[in-house]
Amino acid sequence: MGVSETVMEKGGVEEVVNIEEGENGDVKEKEKEEMGFQEQVIKDMPREDFKVSMLQRLNPSNPLRIVINGASRAPTPSPSQPSQPFTTPTPQQSLTTLNSRTYTNRISLFLFLLHMVAVVGLVGFLIYKAVQGILKTGDTQKREKKILVSWLPQVEVAAVLSIILAFSWQKAVREWPEFMVKFILWSSFATSLAAGILLICFQRPSTDGLGAVLIIFAICNGLYACWVSQRIGFCAKVFVKSLEPVPKFADLNQPIYWMLGVGFMWMTLWVFAVIGALNFSLPPLIILALVLSLAWTAEVMRNIANLTISRVIALYYLRGMQSSTQVCFQRAMTINLGSACLGSLFVPGIEALRIIARALNLLEGDEFMFSCAHCCLNVMESIFRYGNGWAFVHIAAYGKGFVRASQSTWDLFEKQGMEPIVDSDITSSICFLTGVCSGSLCVIAVAAWTVSVHKGFTATVSLLAFFIGYLMTRIGMALPHACVSCYLVCYAENPDNRLFDKTIQDRLNMIRSGRDVAVPTPRVPRRFAT
Repeated sequence: MGVSETVMEKGGVEEVVNIEEGENGDVKEKEKEEMGFQEQVIKDMPREDFKVSMLQRLNPSNPLRIVINGASRAPTPSPSQPSQPFTTPTPQQSLTTLNSRTYTNRISLFLFLLHMVAVVGLVGFLIYKAVQGILKTGDTQKREKKILVSWLPQVEVAAVLSIILAFSWQKAVREWPEFMVKFILWSSFATSLAAGILLICFQRPSTDGLGAVLIIFAICNGLYACWVSQRIGFCAKVFVKSLEPVPKFADLNQPIYWMLGVGFMWMTLWVFAVIGALNFSLPPLIILALVLSLAWTAEVMRNIANLTISRVIALYYLRGMQSSTQVCFQRAMTINLGSACLGSLFVPGIEALRIIARALNLLEGDEFMFSCAHCCLNVMESIFRYGNGWAFVHIAAYGKGFVRASQSTWDLFEKQGMEPIVDSDITSSICFLTGVCSGSLCVIAVAAWTVSVHKGFTATVSLLAFFIGYLMTRIGMALPHACVSCYLVCYAENPDNRLFDKTIQDRLNMIRSGRDVAVPTPRVPRRFAT
């Protein structure tokens, strides 16, 4: 359909009037019929009458528009008539960006990188000292060769065993979540108790002390398992629902493979560095620094995997997107690495404070004790708001800093009234106890071997094996932990999402109606509760 233009003069100003034409350049037949006799009259009419006649014909479909020779034009209001106010349509609020390119928590990122440069240099120097001691002749060579033979094989076996156990725990939780929640609670009790009894049977002061600690922990673990028995059902349901998106992403375990591989190689070098530290000044201080560095580094690796998986699952819940795991992993290793470093420093301590808060809430005593407990719990409440493990979901999804993400996630929980749900959540405890269980199994395997090789190193190697087994398993369990966190946080952000069912809402209704028999975890002692 073509368009021709007719030029009319009006008050010295040229006005272009469009006339719609058919495909062959003729005016539409319908419009010709509508114009009819008026076309003949217009030719003989004066200019002023021509203008009036045009204004008298309105568009039948829209009376506010005037048809001028077949073209619709909005009328221009006369000076005597007030013009209609022009309203600009309000633009819709844009969604929060999911592709922020700003580096988060740069100070903590700088400190971690500075720490890694220093530790790599120290490990390299200590490895040099270890090799130098082995190549020397004399007592130093004999001592270091003895340590190398008595330590390295057991530590390597413990690392390999912990990797196998990490994937075994993760696979079992994904396949049988309802059964594994109970199994982990009681198997951690049994394995830690067995490891403690085994160490005491060696009848050495060092192994007796370590064994006593494990037995005390096993008793506390058993009491905890009894205390949370009424929460197991809901925890299993959340595991089932939160792990449903995992089969949609075939490579979701890829960051865990990378982190465990890097962790295995780093721990091998780390053991050599410990051997070199024994041939250097102030061995206890250097070994303590190496242990703290390894704990922070392993926690950062776990949270890198956590951030990667959290972004993949969170974008699936929030936007229905099928994200690339490799791209999310690169983002976690670069843009969000600072938040991973900062969270790795504070989240373990916050979880420990959470356990203390629960213990203080169960205390009975005089008014002074309750006043102290009340003060401590108020401080911990502020800490929960400004630093919590749920923050990694918003760090991964929106690129927020650790503190800001902690605030936003906790505000969502308060908005939906989900504080009782997250307070009574035992997912982090389940993941923690899998690490304890793997560490205890590594102690059982390594201690029996070491006592036959060199009994004097039994306690040291057992402690090192437990430490490695725990850290490696926690990295492997980052997948189910991240899935549960995304499930709860994304539900709080959009409860009406079709990907969620009524599991959380039904639980909240039971808590509000008083039908829930699970033991709550308030932040205020019972005597101070209103």
